Amino acid sequence: VQLQASGGGLVQAGGSLRLSCAASGRSFSSSTRGWFRQVPGKDREFVAAVSWRGNTNYADSVKGRFTISRDNAKNTVYLQMNSLKPEDTAVYHCAASYGGDFYSASAYDYWGQGTLVTVSS
Repeated sequence: VQLQASGGGLVQAGGSLRLSCAASGRSFSSSTRGWFRQVPGKDREFVAAVSWRGNTNYADSVKGRFTISRDNAKNTVYLQMNSLKPEDTAVYHCAASYGGDFYSASAYDYWGQGTLVTVSS
């Protein structure tokens, strides 16, 4: 079972990036799929989540700028990031959960390796 995140890179403030997280080894269509981010020395921070029904939730810091979506046929979740800010710089991790609080990293059973997003000012 593997979650493979991709799409990170270097972008100027105000720009956009689209992250993808492709799953393999099993179907995650009945799971909650989430994105977290982490900077060195800090805990992993909740960014966004989408339930198996398509309900979405966002951290206040990204609400209105980021959009999470999923394509169950492709076993993939996406994070469209617009109006990026330097404080969005982090390693972004995708994850899948089958229960628990969607905003808590401890609720997620499967994790991808992360993709680095760097936003320059």
